[in-house]
Amino acid sequence: IARNPKNFLSAGEMPLPLLYMVMSGFFFTAAVYWVYLLLKYSVFKIRWLMASLAFTKTVSILFHAINYHFIAVRGYAIEGWAVMYYITHLLKGALLFITLALIGTGWAFVKYILSDKDKKIFMIVIPLQVLANTAYIIIESTEEGTSDYALWKETLFLVDLICCGAILFPVVCLAKLKLFRHFYVMIVCYIYFTRIIAILLKFTVPFEWQWLYSLLVEVSTLVFFILTGYKFRPACNNPYLQLPLDEEDITMDEVFAAFPFLEGAGWGWGVI
Repeated sequence: IARNPKNFLSAGEMPLPLLYMVMSGFFFTAAVYWVYLLLKYSVFKIRWLMASLAFTKTVSILFHAINYHFIAVRGYAIEGWAVMYYITHLLKGALLFITLALIGTGWAFVKYILSDKDKKIFMIVIPLQVLANTAYIIIESTEEGTSDYALWKETLFLVDLICCGAILFPVVCLAKLKLFRHFYVMIVCYIYFTRIIAILLKFTVPFEWQWLYSLLVEVSTLVFFILTGYKFRPACNNPYLQLPLDEEDITMDEVFAAFPFLEGAGWGWGVI
């Protein structure tokens, strides 16, 4: 096994153990504070699902940090830690898309029963997300030089984009409610940063700066979690949970007026 002067990790991976450990601490702090808010009010059950997602994300990247630590020290992953990371990563991916789909369909906040259309979306998105995470796990445990590596990598990218597109359909419908339009824009921005901009960064920066890809993805996810929690926080006077008597449809022009930086940024289904 080739070893660098400091450890067995490549130059672009050396900061990853510390990066994932620090980000795990941030996610844990946010999750604890969210539970603290939930305990102060009588809340919808979906908010506890959001708490479960935050804690699962915390544990997932914690295991990821431990996994990278043993690779750095010993040159290979410890099977037990790797398996725990893969399990929590799979669970985190499913929980993330379930939560986004539930919020996107207005479940709990606007309505309390999933329609047949909503159920069909779940039947498509969740299996696809499980497939995407399974492909990711196979890629993680496959050498880059093997013949299956490129196939699984392309499969992961394709399935992940399909999941992102599918999850936007219910959110687009909900975006017609004026109070939910910011959430719609947040999801689009999150997908752009983690699926488009981060990947472009990965292919453009020098080899020793490859860890910036992971940093951008984790920071974007943390910011998205915090903003979502803020907009749907339990409070007596939360304007996002007070539906107007007359629901007003919004147009894309209104969205661009509120968020001018999105105009001309390749907004469209083709990019997603």
